[in-house]
Amino acid sequence: MNGDTNTETALQSLSQRVAELQEQIEQLKANNPADKLSMVVFSGDLDRLLAALIIATGAAAMFEEVVMFFTFWATPALRDPAKRPGPKDLVSRMFGWMLPKGAEKLKLSKMHMAGMGTGMLKGLMKKKGVMSLQQLIRQAAESGVKIYVCQMSMELMGFSIDELIDYPGLTVAGVAKFLAEAGTSKTTLFI
Repeated sequence: MNGDTNTETALQSLSQRVAELQEQIEQLKANNPADKLSMVVFSGDLDRLLAALIIATGAAAMFEEVVMFFTFWATPALRDPAKRPGPKDLVSRMFGWMLPKGAEKLKLSKMHMAGMGTGMLKGLMKKKGVMSLQQLIRQAAESGVKIYVCQMSMELMGFSIDELIDYPGLTVAGVAKFLAEAGTSKTTLFI
């Protein structure tokens, strides 16, 4: 009888340990990051935005999901030069005048040289068959890259969603949305 009790106790202990391990495995699965890249795009410099979009479009072929969060100086790159925003206050109009209106108007972070460096790079890119920033944005859209635009940056600069480019699913969101996306990503970048 004592042997049966010991066997029964050992089986109960083993069964409990298996249940604990299964629970731990489920917790690990739940906390495992998704096959996703999340990126903060902060810079409004042409070369840095080119890098961000090249990484995003390349990652779209590798990851299930790519999320870009445009904030501060990157936000003007998403402005559509053909769209005319509604009435704005003086500060918002000043931001509109001072900041580039769209991807075509961006400058290099280094060697801009009053536009010569930027022009040389764009010419070289065209000659070498490298996609322009506008083409990369279209490629990102076709690849399913999600773009969120920082709500606070939009408000500070006086921009509205109706003056941004037509991009599938382009959404104005707060930092909490980015943190939620980044929290479930395998990789997070800041450019």
